[in-house]
Amino acid sequence: MKKAKVLYVSQEMAKYLPDTEMSLKSRYLPQYIQEKGKEIRCFMPRYGLVNERRNQLHEVIRLSGMNLIINDTDHPLIIKVASIQQARLQVYFIDNDEFFRRKALFTDENGAEFDDNDERMIFFARGVLETVKKLRWAPDIVHCHGWFTSLLPLYLKKTFYEDPLFANAKVVYSLYNNSFNTKFSNDFANKIHFDGITDEDIQPIKNGADWLSLNKLAIDQAEGIVLGEQDVNAELIQYCKDKKKVILPYQGLEDYADAYSDFYDSLLPDLPDAK
Repeated sequence: MKKAKVLYVSQEMAKYLPDTEMSLKSRYLPQYIQEKGKEIRCFMPRYGLVNERRNQLHEVIRLSGMNLIINDTDHPLIIKVASIQQARLQVYFIDNDEFFRRKALFTDENGAEFDDNDERMIFFARGVLETVKKLRWAPDIVHCHGWFTSLLPLYLKKTFYEDPLFANAKVVYSLYNNSFNTKFSNDFANKIHFDGITDEDIQPIKNGADWLSLNKLAIDQAEGIVLGEQDVNAELIQYCKDKKKVILPYQGLEDYADAYSDFYDSLLPDLPDAK
């Protein structure tokens, strides 16, 4: 029988980064869903804070070697992998010396947000999809966690949709309150333009990209929305309702696996053996 396949893409994962509600769910949800019989893959950025030696990361040569062009500049894509042995999970890391070697996530030692966070998130989103193509692995569900993943639904639905690997994939996007303050540069909309993306597709960021508009951009392309923590921004919840999105209410850290699994299955009516 065909197993449902779930691709997890998160901006942070526990074990590799400090514990937060997002990082803990990104770490344990894939394990629970795998134990329930689904096939999974996990991706996150290889920030400089991730200790390669302690976590036994190693480069996957057959997946590395591609260059991604962002704003007319070539950026080498490096893929690394690590195993969480007790959970029988592999985690793929998107790496690039320019974007991810710094010992921080999104801000410098003074708390100022990096001025290239926009290009870093473009690189990450496209890097994930290009790597999944190389793996020749067709996900049924793509579950994105955090604003840093918010471009992935757009690329998946508008640029990669003709690829047979992604043609039937359903996007689930989890909303969290981990916001940022600095508005992206005015040319951000031009930077993210790629084959298949129209002006209408990027309407939420036409007047500039900030935390709210990036989340709305992801919501537009998602089939399902998860409230990843309590007290999610009310404007975003209302936006989901206005767009008539299917919403999974907040599920606490104690017992959420069944609810998430059932939510996935509800989005896969044409996959009778998804359960």
